[in-house]
Amino acid sequence: MGYVKTAMLMAAMTALFMGVGYLIGGSGGAVIALVVAAVMNGFTWWNSDRMVLRMHNAQEVAAGDRFGLHDLVAELARNAGLPQPKVYIMNTEQPNAFATGRNPENAAVAVTTGLMRSLSREELAGVVAHELAHIRNHDTAIMTVTATFAGAISMLANFALFFGGSRERLGLIGTLMMMFLAPMAAALVQMAISRTREYAADKAGAEICGHPMWLASALQKIAMGAARIDNHAAERNPATAHMFIINPLHAHKHDSLFATHPATENRIAALREMAGQATPQRREDPRVQPSGMPKVRRRGTPGPWS
Repeated sequence: MGYVKTAMLMAAMTALFMGVGYLIGGSGGAVIALVVAAVMNGFTWWNSDRMVLRMHNAQEVAAGDRFGLHDLVAELARNAGLPQPKVYIMNTEQPNAFATGRNPENAAVAVTTGLMRSLSREELAGVVAHELAHIRNHDTAIMTVTATFAGAISMLANFALFFGGSRERLGLIGTLMMMFLAPMAAALVQMAISRTREYAADKAGAEICGHPMWLASALQKIAMGAARIDNHAAERNPATAHMFIINPLHAHKHDSLFATHPATENRIAALREMAGQATPQRREDPRVQPSGMPKVRRRGTPGPWS
């Protein structure tokens, strides 16, 4: 089903891409846009993980790393019934994380150094489990495709101002409107997909790690950090913002139409309900060790792990 969703999304974004091409250059522009979209589809499908990881200067972590991160991801992947994904660290103070890859066999999980420093081991397990849920649900391919096309449509729409054909067909006002409306349409598709998938990944991630409140506590800390710490790589590549567990571009407070993520408080409330907690005061003991999960020692890590 994940591949069907991705194919439908590629078709929709390709149609939007061709529409912008037609408005710029007529039928010839639409044909050129179709060719470009076909090349983009193929390139994105095979190189999505490398593209996004390069954008955020992520460095791969090998097995037996001093943080114990690779071992943690490996054990949670087994719990989720997934192949071992690659593990990356981004040298960014903002606490955040994302997953990428065209399928579970070619996937990667990336976390920031800020996340490692600010979360407990249990909270980190909740975040990793959330990202593994995206991989298991085939969300990573969908989110990467939307990121690529959203950026390309925005660039193509901006070109419209410099082509006479679009001004003849639409007039100056119409061309200016297209410059705003085309990227907005792509962004709305991008946002709608991200918002619906985050709730599903929260639920599945809580099941993978076995403790919904670990993820709830992590979301609260990440949201606070993202609101006050800039993520410069994400600012340079805003089309990738929806891939992160929390919007790295300072997420909207409410569940507005233009928010890339659901409101954090709504996600936390859903996790509390899943954990059977009526009030925030009832919290699970973070010292409880989930069955089958490796005990990660500190071994020089800068974070508050035990």
